[in-house]
Amino acid sequence: MKQAFGNRFFMMICRHKEAKDPILENRIRNHAKRYGIRTVAGQEILYHCTSHRPVQDVLSCIRHRRSLSNCENLLKPNALHELIGADEFLNIFDDDPASVQATVEIARNCSFRLEDVRYIYPEEIHSDRISVVEYLRELTHRGALQRYSGRPPEAISKQIERELQLIEELEYASHFLTMHRIVEWCKQQDIMCQGRGSAANSAVCFCLGITQIDPIDMDLLFERFLSRERDAPPDIDLDIEHERREEVIQHVYDAYGRDRAAMVAVVIRYRIRSAIRDVGTVLDIPASELQRLSKQLNSYGSIAPDDFVRAGLDPSLRTHCLLAELSNAIIDFPRHLSIHPGGFVFTTGPIHEVIPVENATMPNRTVIQWEKDDIEAMKIFKVDLLGLGALTQLHRCFELISQHRGIDLTMNSIPTDDEQVFAMLQKADTTGVFQIESRAQMSMLPRLKPEQWYDLVVQIAIVRPGPISGGMVHPYLRRRAGEEAVEYPHPCLASVLGKTLGIPIFQEQVIKLAMTVADYQPGEADQLRRDMAAWRRVDRLERHREKLVSRMVAKGIKQKFAEQVFDQIRGFGEYGFPESHSASFALIAYAASYLKCHYPAEFACSLLNSQPMGFYSPSTIVEDTRRHGVRILPIDVHFSRRDCTVEPCRESTGGYALRIGLRYVKGINNKEAKSLESTQIAVQSIEELMHETGISKATVKKLAEAGALRGLAANRRTALWMAHGIRTRKEILPTLENSTEFRSLSLEESTAWDYRSTGVSSNGHMLQHYREQLRAQGLPDAKTVNNMPDGRRVRFVGAVICRQRPANASSVVFMTLEDETGFVNTVFWPRCFERYSTLAKTLSLLGVEGTLQVASNVVHLIVDHVWKPTDFSLWKDFRSRNFH
Repeated sequence: MKQAFGNRFFMMICRHKEAKDPILENRIRNHAKRYGIRTVAGQEILYHCTSHRPVQDVLSCIRHRRSLSNCENLLKPNALHELIGADEFLNIFDDDPASVQATVEIARNCSFRLEDVRYIYPEEIHSDRISVVEYLRELTHRGALQRYSGRPPEAISKQIERELQLIEELEYASHFLTMHRIVEWCKQQDIMCQGRGSAANSAVCFCLGITQIDPIDMDLLFERFLSRERDAPPDIDLDIEHERREEVIQHVYDAYGRDRAAMVAVVIRYRIRSAIRDVGTVLDIPASELQRLSKQLNSYGSIAPDDFVRAGLDPSLRTHCLLAELSNAIIDFPRHLSIHPGGFVFTTGPIHEVIPVENATMPNRTVIQWEKDDIEAMKIFKVDLLGLGALTQLHRCFELISQHRGIDLTMNSIPTDDEQVFAMLQKADTTGVFQIESRAQMSMLPRLKPEQWYDLVVQIAIVRPGPISGGMVHPYLRRRAGEEAVEYPHPCLASVLGKTLGIPIFQEQVIKLAMTVADYQPGEADQLRRDMAAWRRVDRLERHREKLVSRMVAKGIKQKFAEQVFDQIRGFGEYGFPESHSASFALIAYAASYLKCHYPAEFACSLLNSQPMGFYSPSTIVEDTRRHGVRILPIDVHFSRRDCTVEPCRESTGGYALRIGLRYVKGINNKEAKSLESTQIAVQSIEELMHETGISKATVKKLAEAGALRGLAANRRTALWMAHGIRTRKEILPTLENSTEFRSLSLEESTAWDYRSTGVSSNGHMLQHYREQLRAQGLPDAKTVNNMPDGRRVRFVGAVICRQRPANASSVVFMTLEDETGFVNTVFWPRCFERYSTLAKTLSLLGVEGTLQVASNVVHLIVDHVWKPTDFSLWKDFRSRNFH
């Protein structure tokens, strides 16, 4: 093996006591002697200790896609590839001191440090003969005049000047100009985008049009975004319509050059399910067994013997013991390299001279081999261009309203004080609404009772581990309801906690609190922020405990409150929202709420056309839309386009019905769906449809099964029979003359066929067809359950649409069950879930029994018994969206 070092070459000799070692060594020495090259002693290190050899062997098999029984000569014959000490190394090569000396020389000369790499952000080029700082100043003041109708307040002018001075001092002007340039291009292309995160704390970003939150009006902490002490580039995140993000990415490549711009990598690591799948394949365990076992596991955590038992497998088998041992061992190991959701890096010179780069799997993309943490450690600027489905949906909804009603709406023109919207929010009627549609958010809305836009800012941030871990949620709700007086632990905290009734909710408040009552200097506060972000390193946060708590107590703050604040800091580290981030999302959430309230058909149509996104499946969105009085029209080749559409309808709420689009027919691609749009001219037969559009015979069958050929056949079965009988142009025989007609499907059967072929149905929820049967068994619908009093014993059957086990919920599992009238939120205490885990994890139609817990108009069913419903012969196994 020849290795280059500087302008010298060496040939490396390795000794692992393998049969081939003497032959290879002799060959290497002969070559070295012939060409006058020195030899160097070395070892092939594959693991740090011999006990990890089985893991290395399994990973080798995974890499080569081979099973252990078919690995041939891929694996090492012994366990002598561990990291060894200097004495052992010298013993191995005691007969070759010259090669050892070469090893020492090479090690001594390896003086390169990553800190020696000097990164310079590329300077933005502009036409005017002024510096980038002057150009940034000009754009910022121009934007301020536009934001404030020609009269910027004195406070904003002072803040702008303070920020610009710091930006110039830190040489970050080009970074801001890059983001401004991308945002302006998006506007020119009619692509909705919005900056979020800590960038919303900046007045410069606001005036440049990057963010939409006025930081002065909201009293946001600029130091959360940028400071001298931070010693890290500013983090500016830009949300972009997710279906048009690729246009922006390709524009960036074109504008900056592929040799100077690349996307950031993400190392995908093993979780227990992927580990079970890969290790099980290596061990030749049947795929059916691995799938059965995977259903018993959570996304996070490890595998235990009980998981095998629940899957009907014997945990004592040697193969199963190996599966558990090796799968647990590789959890968190790197599995493969992927692309960051939107991180871009730019360099002044060729990017490969600074960072290793490779072609991505996706076409027309290049990706560096470093993650975002590596980038931050190297102080390399990263621009985040993130796809957000909610912006795609809003844009499409605005277009539908303009097209059908002649009303031109934007996020800026929507009234922010609409009473009907807040009444809807207080009832938690938020299915499909960005950020506030989850079970936890829906449970909070009736308690918090938002009455103005800023209440949504709090709503989005309060349902997070930070406030929950710190025990801040219930005190805030009591104070908001007037059940508890608003008090401050120290008078100086009134300015910090005034907006949230004396309770810290946001990250910025925690940082301000540390600076105000714990006398943290800006540098200490920034270190606290970074340690909160590195929540996996618990020791980094713990070093702040004594300092924070003791300083607060010294200022007269009660020990209990000081401890609560620190608990909240730990929770924020795991997942907490800064106020600026929450405010940016609240703008989108309110706009979506307004559209759902006043334009339900257009809202649902745009939501379905923007899938996949959000919390719920298309079938749940359709059922919610139906419950709001919007008529659902079926897929029909004469009327349906590729996307869902709205059509005038007097019987429908808001005057418009929702027509399901061809995109929901499973197995039909975009090209075929587009060609079918042309059939909105009158075709008279299925054969004519096929030959006019050029679609395949297989596609005609899919359309028939989905009921999309209505009008061309007597019923769905007949259409499917006719589709089978059609002869293509390549076939010699003529189309069969066939007048056979089949019995029409029942409404129940039609719904089942709909779900099987499209995932949605215009005929209603499957359970509505079993309602009389359920009622006869004394089983109420969801609407009835949600109107029952606290403490009532209830038995209920519903479709499982969501399973959750939050990390901060002490192993409690939450499930949302659905029927044709709405949702029932269920709670499984750990003992109950463990008892019924197989049924609870695997069934899509679930029977539950328990006691209702009703408080503040929020209803939960505390489950103590689970069963499998029977006599539902046509029930389709719906897939729930599980967020364990």
